[in-house]
Parts: sequence; structure tokens; C-alpha cells
Amino acid sequence: MGYEAQNVFLWEEGVKTPQSGEFIKLKDGKIEVPDRPIIPFIEGDGIGPEITPAMILVVNKAVEKTYGGSKEIQWVEVLAGDKAEENTGERLPQETLDFLKEAVVGIKGPLGTPVGKGARSINSALRRAFDFYSAVRPVQWMGQATPIPNPGRVDVVVFRENTDDVYMGIEFFSGTDEAKKVRDFLLGEMGVKESALPEDVGITVKPMSEFKTKRHVRKALRYALESGRKTVAVIGKGNIMKATEGAFINWAFEVAQEPEFKDKVITDPEAEPGDGQVKLVKVITDQMLMQLVLRPEAYDVIIAQNLNGDYVSDLAASLIGGPGFVPSGNIGGGYALFESTHGTAYDIAGQGIANPLSITLSGAMMLEYLGWKESAEKIYDAVKSSFEDRVGTPDIVAGFKRQGIEARQLSTMEYAQEIAQRIN
Repeated sequence: MGYEAQNVFLWEEGVKTPQSGEFIKLKDGKIEVPDRPIIPFIEGDGIGPEITPAMILVVNKAVEKTYGGSKEIQWVEVLAGDKAEENTGERLPQETLDFLKEAVVGIKGPLGTPVGKGARSINSALRRAFDFYSAVRPVQWMGQATPIPNPGRVDVVVFRENTDDVYMGIEFFSGTDEAKKVRDFLLGEMGVKESALPEDVGITVKPMSEFKTKRHVRKALRYALESGRKTVAVIGKGNIMKATEGAFINWAFEVAQEPEFKDKVITDPEAEPGDGQVKLVKVITDQMLMQLVLRPEAYDVIIAQNLNGDYVSDLAASLIGGPGFVPSGNIGGGYALFESTHGTAYDIAGQGIANPLSITLSGAMMLEYLGWKESAEKIYDAVKSSFEDRVGTPDIVAGFKRQGIEARQLSTMEYAQEIAQRIN
């Protein structure tokens, strides 16, 4: 069972732009959403062709139930990954980039990077192309089986900086002329001790800029204030990496003193935030990893660098059962691309057993971004209801059974239909 709705326009020798829809407009970093926005979707590789139709089914039902036909997404397929390579010879066609830019907001399934072909990550290419500088991951328990006691304590949103840090790929491998040149420069011009840089050293550069950090922090603080969150932690190993992660923390506190935030962000460690305020604290990364396990309820929002954000968001997801239960959004200056958090899972592709929740919850997160929050809440409530009645895909059922709880097993699309039926 695939895409059966009339508001889904599949790729056929090119992108099909529906006459029935309008593109979202972007002005001064703010989006203006029409009643029938054109939303591009990338199906994804591996289990993508199974979970993406499931997401569209659920999102369509939520929008229909909320607005009674006065609003409707016009879904347009654009290609990337395996399907794009099969049809166009490219893994990320220019046509896809152009359409994503015109549409402003989109969603995608998981995309793979072929091993041994020298292909670059499509995910990284998309982040660079649209300057998606914040990766936002809300982690909240919804009723599924989890590895920790009292999982209702977990309700945190991780803001991971997306365009800085070691992920920029500035690397010089051991034994290369490039590594030797960088080593010679550091020894000869910068006064680095030879004991720190043996001849066989490999070097990775860790860039971190004030501009990129501050725009990311502003986005996180605005979110915390708008959503009524109270405790915001900025993390890093600033005690060791003073010029990068230490600077990141310092820059975050400088943002807190800007006119926009000065009376709204409390930085005194002894003070408590009042109405319309949040408290900003700094936490060493290893302490945060420990606190997430011991006291996950202590923090509402976590602001992190790229690498640390990767660690923290994965650990937070594991507390509620894994990345299959966590949505994700890549957001920049108005442009946004929502996505499944997990990988392609080629090993189970085509079996109809994949858990569609990550991309489905990302669809709900996208609805919130569009300002259609009531329809997003309907999806969250329906998912919670399904967990209350112990139904789900094999991984969900297995989690319940490990706790001695019987559950009803459904296929990927059957589970999507079950969720859709619970939307009212």
C-alpha cells in the first residue's frame, strides 16, 4: 500500500508542481503559510518507501480532522539517494535543490551513503545548501517501553549546532604531505611543542565561530521562551577546549545579555526564573551525559555544539527506546527540512516491519512549524493512545514483551492506519 491520496504528486520524469497548491513565502526569516502549501518530500532509501507513505497518511488525516478541508498539504515528491541515482544518475539532482528552495519547508526519509563509491553524505550536502544551522530534536516519552524507570521524566529538546565543529571535515591524514605542512606550521610558526605533534600525527581542525554560535543560541532561547520551558543548559568541554567549546559557552551567555533576552534569560545560578523567563546554566558535557541518565527531568532545553549534540541527542533518544521514537528538524533562517532520526535499515527494507514513528512525529513537528499546532497535537495524542492499548510494529511489541506486557503486532502501514483511526 503506497500513496493513495489525491494530494500526493509523485515524481515522473521530473517534479510535478500541483496547480492546486501555493508555495510558502519567506520574508525576513519568517514564513507565510497558505492554506494549501506545497510541501516536497524525499521518500528515502532502505525503509524510506515504507515509512514515508505511512507518515503522509497520518499527517493528512490529522489536517483533515482539524480543518475539515479548509487546509490541505499538497505533497510533491522530489528525488535524492538511491531513487535519484536510478532515475537521473545523480544522488542529489539540482532539480531537487531548486524545488526545496522554492518550497522553503520539506520533509525526508533516511538517506544512505554508498560504501566504497566516494559519495558524499546527502544529509550534509542539504545542510550546507540551505544553511540549516540548528538541528532540533524533541525527546519525549509517549508511553512506549523504555530501558529506564519512570520514563515520564524525559521531556527535553536538544538544539545541536549544525554548521561548525569537526563535521566540517577539515582533516589531514597521518603520513600525507598536507599533515606534514600543517605540523611544520604549528611547530615553526605557532610554538606548539613537538611532543604534542609526533611525525606520524593526523590532524583534524575544530572550527567554531561566534557568528554561527550566537545565531544558534538565539534560536534555542527563543524556542524556550515561546514554549514555556524553564531550564536551558549550554554544554561543552570548555574546561579543556577553551578556544572552541569554552568560547561557545561564553558566547551563549553573551547572547543572554542582548536586549532581546536581557530581562527574560536569568543567568544567576542561585536565582529562579519567573513568568516569561528561562534560566541559562552551563554544564560540562560529561556531566550532562551522566545527568541525562540520573536526572533527565533537570533540563528542558540543551544547547550543544555539533559533535556534543550528536552524543547527547542519541543518549537522550535511548532513554525513551531509541531514535525510532524521536523526530528531528533541520532549521535555518526560515528554511526547514524535517526528517527521520534513524538510518536506512536496509536489512529490514521491504518486509513491512519498520517503525514509522520517527518520520511521522517529524511530520507533526513540521505541522507545528507551519503554525498548524492543533493538528500536530492530534498526532501526538493518537500515538500515545496506541501505546496505551499496546499496539505497534515488531520493535514496539518486542519492547513491551521484554517488560512482560502482551502487545498486538502490526505492519508498518497497518500501524499508520491504526494511528490515523485514533485521530479525532
